[in-house]
Amino acid sequence: MKRRQFMRYAGASAMAATGLSVSSRFQTVSAQSKDSLSIQYLGHTAFLFTGGGIRILANPFRAIGCTAGYRLPRVEADLVIISSQMWDEGAAENLPGNPKVLYEPGVYEINGFRLQGVGIAHDRQGGKRFGTNVAWRWTQGGIRVVHLGGAAAPIDIEQKILLGSPDVALIPVGGGPKAYNANEGKQAMETLRPKVMIPTHYRTSAADEETCDIDPLAGFLNLVEDMNIKQVNNNQLRLRFEDLPKEGTLIRVLNYKPALKA
Repeated sequence: MKRRQFMRYAGASAMAATGLSVSSRFQTVSAQSKDSLSIQYLGHTAFLFTGGGIRILANPFRAIGCTAGYRLPRVEADLVIISSQMWDEGAAENLPGNPKVLYEPGVYEINGFRLQGVGIAHDRQGGKRFGTNVAWRWTQGGIRVVHLGGAAAPIDIEQKILLGSPDVALIPVGGGPKAYNANEGKQAMETLRPKVMIPTHYRTSAADEETCDIDPLAGFLNLVEDMNIKQVNNNQLRLRFEDLPKEGTLIRVLNYKPALKA
């Protein structure tokens, strides 16, 4: 896959093509986080990953449609990764601290930290309707992460090779025209075979009932009811490599209560 130049969000000038060198401003979060990964669910497909001295924010959104009742994920981060520039996955404006933002497929290396964006169609028509979704893979705090964003097409052989064997995979399951439904999300999980799977992109009480076109999580949970499922009582979990399942996949459901809608 072609190595792409690192670019600021909204078309600022490109950095040097031979190496993605940026000023060292990743924050030291804690010694504990260097051998563990904290995952905070911020609603929809937005998560904050903290570990290894870096904070990564995935898919900040605008409050509209299926995300209407969520608090905006305007949290401190060193790096922002975006799966598409649609309103529910690509609202990188007005974030605190002016973080670096990645939004195109490619291989990136920033101060020795490496991550890769893999293109997967954002609809079931080969991307003709909604274009390309970027699935992201990286290793942080000793944990291999894959965030599929709003993937809607099946994972093909080449994409599977690029995505590797994740310890934790964040997979959409709510359906609609832009992402996997429950059956497709289960198939993606079976393809990637992660040790931990976190479902994303499903309807909650945050949704505007008239405009949200995705399904609740219950449909997916009913489909995998015979698997190892654990509900987390809040919106955060911490993973250490030595605590990951030795076989099979553990499904972890994070609980995030949306703000009250006006």
